[in-house]
Amino acid sequence: MSLVANLFRALAVRLGALMAALGALARLAVIGGRAASSGTGTSGDRLKGALSEPAAQRLAFTALRGLLPNLLIGTRFITSYENTGTAIVTRFGDVKEVLARDGDFAVVYGPRMRMITGGRDFFLGIDDTPDYTRDVSVMRLAMRREDVESVVRPFAARRAAERVADTPGRIDVPAELSLRVPAELVGSYFGTPGPSRQDMIDWTTILFWYLFIDLNADPDVDARAVEAAGRLRAYLDATIARRKAGSPEPRDDVLGRCLALQASGTPGTDDLAIRNNLVGLLIGAVPTTSKAACQALDQLLDRPDALASAQRAARANDDAALAAHVFEALRFNPVNPLIYRRARREATIARATLRALTVPAGTMVLAANLSAMFDPLKLAAPEEFRTDRPWDDYILWGDGLHTCFGAQVNHALIPTILKPLLQKPCLRRAAGPAGRIDPGKTPFPVHFVVEFDAGPDMEAIP
Repeated sequence: MSLVANLFRALAVRLGALMAALGALARLAVIGGRAASSGTGTSGDRLKGALSEPAAQRLAFTALRGLLPNLLIGTRFITSYENTGTAIVTRFGDVKEVLARDGDFAVVYGPRMRMITGGRDFFLGIDDTPDYTRDVSVMRLAMRREDVESVVRPFAARRAAERVADTPGRIDVPAELSLRVPAELVGSYFGTPGPSRQDMIDWTTILFWYLFIDLNADPDVDARAVEAAGRLRAYLDATIARRKAGSPEPRDDVLGRCLALQASGTPGTDDLAIRNNLVGLLIGAVPTTSKAACQALDQLLDRPDALASAQRAARANDDAALAAHVFEALRFNPVNPLIYRRARREATIARATLRALTVPAGTMVLAANLSAMFDPLKLAAPEEFRTDRPWDDYILWGDGLHTCFGAQVNHALIPTILKPLLQKPCLRRAAGPAGRIDPGKTPFPVHFVVEFDAGPDMEAIP
């Protein structure tokens, strides 16, 4: 393509982004007007609820990308971590830039991680230091990449199929499937089943909420997290001690591998380090997997053609195609629509562009990955549901140094959990509110009921 043609294409994309931004503002005004004039509760609460919906969030980001792609605000929207104000970054390249510049934009979770562990940090909250490299390296020896296909996927496939078979015709997805399978995986693969499966679900849910989602330091969340952290630490300390005092024959699970590394003298594998690394990994293993599965399924159910295509892939045992459908669905409503970092020092984002923004030290930078995954400067036809996108178009598990440690596990686990459900005929939402995701008083799906035709199962195509 010639230089002139490229120039015209770039101008057309930017003009389209501007027109889309103006259209998004108009649609947001309509949504706001309807919310303010209808329903129960205060108009402010109704407006907040309407604008928290994924479709409304995408409209807001469309407006920002086209008009104010990098925005500095004096207001402190996050009060659970120290900061002096807020910056919002919405373009794909700029979001990637923020997440890549660890020297300028730091993770902030350290203080709350130290509360959870009782003193030490977990590597997700550590800078790029020798301690970070050591702890990540140790856990990669314990959680091997080949485990995804040899252990994680087969285990999840078997358990998910059993859960779906146990609920003929109707299933509450989080309660009976998407929470149970990862909790059972944690017990088998990590070697940490908890006093009960429900205990592990409850502990990890409140601790993830406290660490990453409780942006305004809710005292009730704080109290519940303190209690859960103490109980999780005590359970893991007792489990480690019991495993060390038991049979000398090591068990080939994550805890067993950590203890084998300890016995060989590997640095960073004392009992406290093993426990704290397990704490960090467990927190991210259960509630977020369930939320991702529910939100992906929810988006598929809103798109009959995409749902039918995903079901064909599931029945054909085409796991790659199924995963493409699931993660494209999740692009429309990711687990975390924003990833936040704090400016260590004054730093400029998108330098040498018209959208360049100088961020003062101490500012909380909200890197809007939901917005980035709809940026027309990066993605072709971002508003369309497409399963042929390159993986680089997605920012579902963070990016850079602090990309989710379990990203490879997530990539296999979430589609595998949904696969036996998607193989069922006439999969649909339950009637009424039951067929919509209900978070209760939490930021996670608590109930979400779907139905499918009873009778003979639709067998997978061999």
